[in-house]
Amino acid sequence: MGTPVRQARLSTVPLPGADTVPPPWPGGQVPVRGGEVHVRRTPWTGPLDGAGAPRERALYVHGLGGASTNWTDLAALLAVRFDGWAVDLPGFGRSRPPARSSYSVRGHVAAVVDVLERIVAEPGDGAGRPVHLLGNSLGGLVSLFVAASRPNLVATLTLISPAMPVYRVPGVFSRTLLLLLLPGIPALAERRLSGATPEQQVRGMVQVCFGDPRRVPRARLDQALEEMRERAGQPWATRALTRSMRSLITSYLRVGPGNAWRLARSLRPPTLVVWGDRDRLVDPALAPRLAAAVPDGRLQVLEGVGHVAMLEAAEPVARAVLALAEDAAGQPAHDEDAARAS
Repeated sequence: MGTPVRQARLSTVPLPGADTVPPPWPGGQVPVRGGEVHVRRTPWTGPLDGAGAPRERALYVHGLGGASTNWTDLAALLAVRFDGWAVDLPGFGRSRPPARSSYSVRGHVAAVVDVLERIVAEPGDGAGRPVHLLGNSLGGLVSLFVAASRPNLVATLTLISPAMPVYRVPGVFSRTLLLLLLPGIPALAERRLSGATPEQQVRGMVQVCFGDPRRVPRARLDQALEEMRERAGQPWATRALTRSMRSLITSYLRVGPGNAWRLARSLRPPTLVVWGDRDRLVDPALAPRLAAAVPDGRLQVLEGVGHVAMLEAAEPVARAVLALAEDAAGQPAHDEDAARAS
């Protein structure tokens, strides 16, 4: 019999309503080794019920082809406890390409570490303390490497459909992307992807990444289309996608101490593994395996949800993340606090 998997607890703290779709949070350029990255900031709002709560810090890391705006909704909910920062990885969103145009997983890890160190050092509440780190897809794999190599910077780790090494590539990937390891093929892939219109790219992204595309608010689709048009004007956009995909596949071949599965077993921060059971990009069957591998892991599987649970099911994800932070801080559950106060 395998190791029993601990199921995620859900916090009962009051959260903002989902009546409106917040616009993307403002941001600016932050220096990292080899250049700069764009980072958006979601300010802390404090608890809605006026109860005492820590003011902590969180960093959000998007997936392949994504951007910091993927975290807009979740960061708004988590602002009851967290000051939030969401990074555009080098070459994505509004971040320019890295030095020497290298899109290695290791390079993305270095950029995230640099941003984390700046967040820890920033004055104010939470200064000098570890940060809650959340990553999706490629950003999940990057976040795992960060937490394994710099556990002193990470208070808790949340992995949403992380791109863990697999040796059977999902059928939704195009043949073009599957050939990225061959010499000369990345340039061909860039030309092929550049031929798709922003509307086609957004439509394809929604169909592949969401369990139920009908859940996507119209305002979010409009924002995604605006972002894709902005990306179309960036000469490095398709190169960032194809080269990062190639680096991701190459990382799957890593054996020994640097293998992601081996590193997962060494993680020190409390870790939440989140997966949608309709994820077409990373097999949901990996979810219990990863949660069981992590020494202090817990699992949240969301029914009917796809690859980007923070977009498709922001509230249940927020409640699991808040419970993780509460447990890490040794706080009693929110309903127990309320019972004592009554």
